[in-house]
Amino acid sequence: MELKADFKKRIGNQRLEIRLDAGETPLALLGASGSGKSAALRCIAGIMTPDEGRIILGGEPLFDSSRHINIPPKRRRVGFLFRHYALFPHMTIRRNIANAARRQETRTQVTEEYLHMFHLENLAEQYPDEISLEERLKTALARMMASEPEAILLDEPLAAPDSYLKFRLEQVLSDMLSTFDGPVIWASHDRGEVYRNCRFVSVLDRGVSQDIVTADALLAHPGTESAARLSGCKNFVNAAARGNAIYIAQWGVTLRCAYPLPPFLWRIGIRAHQVRISEPDRINAFAVTVEKAIEDVSSMIVLLRPSGAARDAPLLRMELEKSEWVALPDKRRLTVSIGPQDILLLR
Repeated sequence: MELKADFKKRIGNQRLEIRLDAGETPLALLGASGSGKSAALRCIAGIMTPDEGRIILGGEPLFDSSRHINIPPKRRRVGFLFRHYALFPHMTIRRNIANAARRQETRTQVTEEYLHMFHLENLAEQYPDEISLEERLKTALARMMASEPEAILLDEPLAAPDSYLKFRLEQVLSDMLSTFDGPVIWASHDRGEVYRNCRFVSVLDRGVSQDIVTADALLAHPGTESAARLSGCKNFVNAAARGNAIYIAQWGVTLRCAYPLPPFLWRIGIRAHQVRISEPDRINAFAVTVEKAIEDVSSMIVLLRPSGAARDAPLLRMELEKSEWVALPDKRRLTVSIGPQDILLLR
């Protein structure tokens, strides 16, 4: 079964232009805060109505502006996991789940099945504010599955106060999705979360969804600066093509690139862990001075100024192992290099 969405929607000053195609493996909608992820999911679920376009699930139209079709949310068979789970606070866990059951005649049976499946039997008569965050997620998932969805939408589902709890929530969600064989769209701003759980990704940049690519392809060739930022790139600088090389005027550095260069090149990205300590005779090696060294939990973040850089030029961020930093005989002046294959050409 496939979920296809191709629609436009204007919300105040923001425009949405969404083109997604989710199949048997989870599709990530990766975007920064305010990029329109929640609005896009709400349009697919029927909570909001697009201005034009089509949304099709399993070959059946849920929305088609040209044919005046707009199926109500309750009839769309689309499960929606809200960001903070949106459980009914005045209902017990059992009633929260029962309220979502699609068929009246099997409501009790379905409720008990999902209480058992998510290990909530002992909490059935408690209220959402009386249980843990992990238990609230399980309740929200049980409620969603009780509605017998054919597709699932996840809106930033792993908002947790600490990394340990977030990991536990992620495992609960991942285990549930492994048993679901319909389309899943997972909206997130967290590249690690996306990489671990979704094979395919569409970056949402200021309301416009970009082409669907694999998670690996996004890291290797993000294509745009917004996609590169979301994929974890930390260094961005203006550049110009000079034959087969790239000239960065702000740094006074010329770099060879492994990829064909467009005639005009405005931005490149360089991942911090791909800036490496080097010998002066290496390809793309250049001298730098250390402006600041910051000890992180498991690495060193070092801010570098290329020797030929203009005063207002952006610093180059390098990340390396603490042991490598400690072993350096001179921590003020270094030579670094960037592999030709590690330069990201960005639109």
